[in-house]
Amino acid sequence: MIAKLTGTVDSTGDGWAVIDVNGVGYLVACSANTLSRLVVGEATALMVETHVREDAIQLFGFVDHGERAWFRMLTTVQGVGAKAALSVLSVLTPENLALAIAGSDKGAITRAAGVGPKLALRIISELRDKVATIGVGSGADRPGAGVLPAVGSDADDAVAALISLGFRPVDAMGAVSRAASRLGADAGVEALIRDGLAHLAPPEQAP
Repeated sequence: MIAKLTGTVDSTGDGWAVIDVNGVGYLVACSANTLSRLVVGEATALMVETHVREDAIQLFGFVDHGERAWFRMLTTVQGVGAKAALSVLSVLTPENLALAIAGSDKGAITRAAGVGPKLALRIISELRDKVATIGVGSGADRPGAGVLPAVGSDADDAVAALISLGFRPVDAMGAVSRAASRLGADAGVEALIRDGLAHLAPPEQAP
């Protein structure tokens, strides 16, 4: 089985790239996110999933461990094949996919070609409780890696703050996702935390 390819980007196209490894060109199916980071003529290293069928051997390539981890997880969902998984990862980064699932945002997932509302709901239903155990970002395969990407965004900081207050990661991510949708991307950490808390621990109503 091929697990990694290190070589030069020979050519790219819609959903694929050819990686030249010591004169041998490997055709690799990739998401749009991975393809956007490949430059023809430059060196690259791709994490690879190898799928063997009776009539073909297919290679799926990813620029980081987080995307590969989500590809593997998505393909465990009934009705989600390799093509649909790549389609989802073409419109959502691992970080945004985790937030979409935690926040039950089926609209974000249905942006992927070939993924309708029913399949999006199945993805959310089957993976929501697993979000907290799926790593994202470049360190996703490290033992103990969590759902939070190491990019330091306001949303990440807000999620981390809510988790530190004792909320479950999946609940914190969902609350921040909804807060960001309501308040906008520039809301700031404090506003996201306040709005998230209002959802997770609404004040008791007077009798």
